[in-house]
Amino acid sequence: MAALLAALAMFGPFAIDTMFPAFPAMAADLAVSELAIQQTLSVYLLAYAATALFHGPWSDAWGRRRVILAGTAVFTLASIGCALAPTLEWLLVFRAVQGISAGVGLIVGRAIIRDLYAGPEAQRLMSLVAMIFGVAPALAPVIGGWVQTLADWHAVFWFLAAFAASLWLACFLALPETLPPQRRSRLSLRPLWRVYRTMVLDTGFRRLALSASFNFAALFLFIASAPTFVLRHLGLGPLDFGWFFGIMIAGMMLGALVSGRLAGRVSLERCVGMAYVLMLLAGIASVAYAISDLPFVIPWAVLPISLLAFGIAIAFPAITLMLLDRYPDHLGGASSMQAFLSLVCNAVVAGLIAPWLMADRRWLALGALTLTVIGYLFWQLRPRTEGTPMPAEPATLPLPNEGQQ
Repeated sequence: MAALLAALAMFGPFAIDTMFPAFPAMAADLAVSELAIQQTLSVYLLAYAATALFHGPWSDAWGRRRVILAGTAVFTLASIGCALAPTLEWLLVFRAVQGISAGVGLIVGRAIIRDLYAGPEAQRLMSLVAMIFGVAPALAPVIGGWVQTLADWHAVFWFLAAFAASLWLACFLALPETLPPQRRSRLSLRPLWRVYRTMVLDTGFRRLALSASFNFAALFLFIASAPTFVLRHLGLGPLDFGWFFGIMIAGMMLGALVSGRLAGRVSLERCVGMAYVLMLLAGIASVAYAISDLPFVIPWAVLPISLLAFGIAIAFPAITLMLLDRYPDHLGGASSMQAFLSLVCNAVVAGLIAPWLMADRRWLALGALTLTVIGYLFWQLRPRTEGTPMPAEPATLPLPNEGQQ
């Protein structure tokens, strides 16, 4: 189950950074600037964010398995469309369709974990999924570089289509339905709006979600800037993205392993607090190295980013479980809202902040530190709870029609 859920969660990073090494070739072949090609990432993330609000509720109403099978099928067809796109405009259209379908794996996968497990067991499985999932951003650009070198940029999307088709078959054969009919909720826009309104107005949910969104946005700023960071700042080639992503993801996988070991032994609040100390230290180290006169080379240029990823991987499972446990009767909806806020933040980073900062490594490092500090402030402003390990059964936060929030 962990391997299957991790593979589903790999949709996002594979669709994001497999194409990074092919950016220059895509720009030349489509006769557009690399900044225009960068918008294929923004369009993907915006479409992902817009539909993230519905993946979870769809799975709450129709079952987890059905929504995942539909999403992987649509992603397969969209990837084929990207491979055949004759112009940038058509490529943007099919990238949007990829984004519409890509969220089912990560969002519904979180709900599946909470369907099956509670307490430390849920944290351990979520950490294990995060650790396996962490391989994707390291593998994707390496595979993309190989494919683009051996064939052309179209082959990158044929690879994504084959990956999605294989995953659809694996889910069809091996993924069970974890939400029985008696536990499903009726899908209706008005009640759904009320649930989301409650979540947005819920100070605890909102600040936790924004904390997670901004601390990951600090890492995503480097990911979105990877073509410039690797090819220009580090002076490496299209086949060398593994040096950047490999070191970074090693930190993420180690952090996920540590998070799993801490489950049930250390409170969720303390896990996140320790993680933020690491993330802030990583940001300070990154700025200090970027402004120094030392040669900007591997591995030293990426080690602070790896430490940032290490801290994020410790914090993310804990924050996610704290969010989901506020709405045990709407796990899919809570997962969707968390994903929506994070994706909007990432879309702004990819479309506006990264193009503005990535030309100068000093501004890039300072921007990442600023995003981490904002995330830390939201964490500190959350409503405080007792520092005890996560209970086996979460408390229910009433919805508007059930009582006063």
